[in-house]
Amino acid sequence: MIPIISGLLGLAGNVVEGYVETKKAKAKQKLVKIEAETSLIEKKITGEIAWDVQAQKNSGDSWKDEYLTILFSIPLLLCFLPWTVEYVERGFAALAMTPEWYKYTLGVIVSASFGIKGATKMFGKK
Repeated sequence: MIPIISGLLGLAGNVVEGYVETKKAKAKQKLVKIEAETSLIEKKITGEIAWDVQAQKNSGDSWKDEYLTILFSIPLLLCFLPWTVEYVERGFAALAMTPEWYKYTLGVIVSASFGIKGATKMFGKK
């Protein structure tokens, strides 16, 4: 009878040991996944920051940002001159009829000039 009890205890021990090893393996798998996702996020953030820094360096001698700022300020200023409001309204009505690809291209141009963070804010992404 003792060998039977001893065999059952050994079998139960193996079952418990297998259960514990399975739990450890699953925990390790979750940890590896979390570490991989964290590494990917870090690389993405570093890449975005590096791109913005390079874009700012490249635009140091450029009038592109100033040009776009002036261009986008003109309709704003004209809205305060009563005799030009009609022209501003008609201009925006005409822009509303432009193809989607043109609007997106303009958005990309402006976003590229002001950096990626400006683009994500402009398009409502976080």
